[in-house]
This record gives sequence, structure tokens and C-alpha cells, in this order.
Amino acid sequence: MIEEWVGTINGYLWGSILIYLLSGCGIWFTLRLKGLQFTHFFHMFTLLKKSRSSSAEGISSFQALCTSLAARVGTGNLMGVAVAITLGGAGAVFWMWLIALVGMATAFAESTLGQLYKEKDDQGNFRGGPAYYMRKGLNSKTLAITFSLCLFFGYGFVFSSVQANSITSAFNGSYGIDQLTTGMVITVLAAFIIFGGLKKIARFAEITVPFMGVAYLLVCLYVIGMNITLIPNIIANIFASALGLREAGSGLVGAAIVQGVKRGLYSNEAGMGSAPNVAAAAAPNPPHPVAQGYIQMLAVFFDTIVICSCTAFLILLFKDTGSQAQGIQLTQQALAFQVGDWGSDFITIAIMLFAFTSIVGNFAYAENNLKYLNLDNLYGHAFLKVGFLAMLVFGSVATLPEVIALADLSTGLMTVFNVISLFLLTKAISTVTKDYHLQKMQGKIPTYCPSDAEHKSLNLTQGIWQKDK
Repeated sequence: MIEEWVGTINGYLWGSILIYLLSGCGIWFTLRLKGLQFTHFFHMFTLLKKSRSSSAEGISSFQALCTSLAARVGTGNLMGVAVAITLGGAGAVFWMWLIALVGMATAFAESTLGQLYKEKDDQGNFRGGPAYYMRKGLNSKTLAITFSLCLFFGYGFVFSSVQANSITSAFNGSYGIDQLTTGMVITVLAAFIIFGGLKKIARFAEITVPFMGVAYLLVCLYVIGMNITLIPNIIANIFASALGLREAGSGLVGAAIVQGVKRGLYSNEAGMGSAPNVAAAAAPNPPHPVAQGYIQMLAVFFDTIVICSCTAFLILLFKDTGSQAQGIQLTQQALAFQVGDWGSDFITIAIMLFAFTSIVGNFAYAENNLKYLNLDNLYGHAFLKVGFLAMLVFGSVATLPEVIALADLSTGLMTVFNVISLFLLTKAISTVTKDYHLQKMQGKIPTYCPSDAEHKSLNLTQGIWQKDK
């Protein structure tokens, strides 16, 4: 009964409301920020060159990027793309690209706000995220607590158990290893990392994410290179299918739009309110909130335009072989078809790395929201860590339809609250963005020192940014 009730709500929430809300948010900020994800595209990479520096108060911008990528780049990049193509055809890839391109503006907006309204905690570390800009920017403590509850439940307990289940299932299917045994190994490794705190999580992500992404990218580029003469036709098919040029009716075009948008949003997380939590923990270089907004835009680009596209080309090169496989099995068979049996094993290892980095990234998000639940103390941290690790063990051996439905509900509500807040805080986003670009045009290294008027209008009195003297 509960699963049916929650499933009905999720059907409306994910099937219509969130698609329009998140797409509209991306288009809104693309227009309001004058398409900065296109006009300032290479500036993201310029900032990345200076992103390795950190301080005792925060992690580096590069570590923040890697930590957010650790949570974004998960099983959805390998399995979700396969599902989108199976249900929506090749055209789903086009809509996945499109939603990522406009979603980059949303990611910029929420991560800039995360930096703008961040604070220092009792240990002198930076903390921030949607709960902070909801409380300070919108003056709504109730909204902040509600958002934190949704995020804490989803990222603190449920999502990671699903990731653990995908790892143990993959190893059981490929090598016959007992799922509980694999689950215990995952739990021990995760405990070693999360008990070290956010900085240890960031260091782990800084090492693992580039290796994970580059290895998968190289294998995919190798396959694409072997089939380079087929790629133009595949790209043409993607565009033709998306626009209905090769379909008898509009049904499959509609499915392509729904699946492409839904899987794209689920993969890159732009607008969900997750990435601003870790973006706020960064000590940006240059010291301006907008700098981290640019860095986090790069995460959306890499997640969807790069990683998801690699998976899409793999599958579309294989799709006409007559295979009836779906999900991760389709991705495994697609790579094995190109490179031999080791391709299936490679996908299994990739799933393990993608899912495990998502697990530790999820913990970082949940831990950041303890303050708004009055759990930011020794007992609260212990409760989260024990519950988090217990759910990893549980997820390793269980099927989780009811829990996944509740997780989708909490994520959907979290996204609704966050996107509405972004719309309401458009003025703050525009103000700091204009300040950054004005200093950049004047040949200065942008440094945010808000005036008295900005301090008052943006409600920055409790933040870390200092007023002009």
C-alpha cells in the first residue's frame, strides 16, 4: 500500500513536475546569466588550473569538484543511459545533452549561492549548501529544515544502499562472489574513509575520480576510434530520432524527450541541491563565490556530455545486433562485443568504482546537513555513521523497491524546494555574477568584498565575506 501510494506521487513528481521545473530553471538562468556556460566555457578550465590550493578552513576547489563528481558519476552513467536508450531510442541522447547544457547554468547558480552564504563551523571549517541559503537568503528556517530532512534521509541512508546493491550484484553475476561478503568489504572500506571526515573524503575523491573517469574514457575512445566511420551516422540518427525525422509517429519522440530529460537530470544532479553542500566547503581561488560556480559547471559537463555520451556511443554501436539485454547488462554486452570478454569484466570494475565513489560522496552531503537537524554533535555524527554503514550491509543483500520509492520521493521534494529557492534568489546570483565579470573585465583578480548595501540586501551579515572598508 505504501509503495503504491509513494509510487503514484513519484509518477507525477518525476513524470511531469520535475521535468518542467528543472528544464525551466536551466533555461531561466541560461537567459539571465547570458548563456555564460557557452560564452565563458573555456574560463572553467582556466580556473581549474588554479584549483589545487586549499587552506586549513576548507578543501581545494579541485577537491570540491572531484567530491561532487564522486556523487554525480555513479551507476546511472552506465546503467541509466542504457535504460534511456532502451525506452526512448537514440533520440533520448539528444535530450540528455540538451538538459545538461542548460543544467550547467543551474549548477552554476546553486553552487555560487552555496559559496555566498557559507559559514564557519565550531572547528573553523567552511559549511554551506541549500539549507544555508534558504535560511539566510530567504529567511526561512522551516524550509531549510525540511530540505535537510529530505537530503539527510536520501543521501544519508538510502542512495548508498542502492549503490552497494549494484556493486554486490555485479560481482555476484560476474564472479559468483557472495553478496554479503562483497558488502562487508565495501562497508569496511567506506568506514575507513568516512571516519576521516570531509577532508579525507575529498582526498579520496581527488585521487579516485580522475583515475576512474580517465580509464573509462580511454576505453570508450578506443572503441569509438575503431568504429569512427560509423559515428557520423550514429550522430545523425540521434538528431533525427530526437526531432521525429525518422519516426512514424510522435510516440517515440515523446518517450525520447521524457527518458532523455529524466535520466540526464538524475545523472548530473543539476538543481537537486546536492553539489552546493560540497561546493561551499571549498576555499575558491580566486576568492569569489562565482569561481566555485564555474568549477561546478564543469562537473555537469563531464558527467553528462562526456561520460554519458561515451556510454551512449558504446550502446548505439551495439544496438542493432538483436540483443534483448537491458540496463547494465546491455552496457556490458556492448563493450564485450567490441573488445572481447574482458569488456564485461571492465564494466563490472567500473560499476564498483563509480558506485563506491558515489557512496562516500553521499556521506559528505548527509554529514553537512546535521546542523539543521540539531544533530551536529558527537551523538549525531555517530548515529549517521552507524546508520550509514548498516544500510550498506543491508543494501548489499536486499532488493529495495519500497526504500527506492521513498528515496525518489525525498529527492524529488528536495529538488522542488531547491529550485523554487533558486528562482527566488535570482537577484543574489545575478549581483555576484556581475561583480565577478566586472572585475575580470577590469583586469583584476576577482575578490568578493560586498558593499554595505549588498550586505543588507543579500543578508550576508552571518557569512564569511567581508564588507568594503
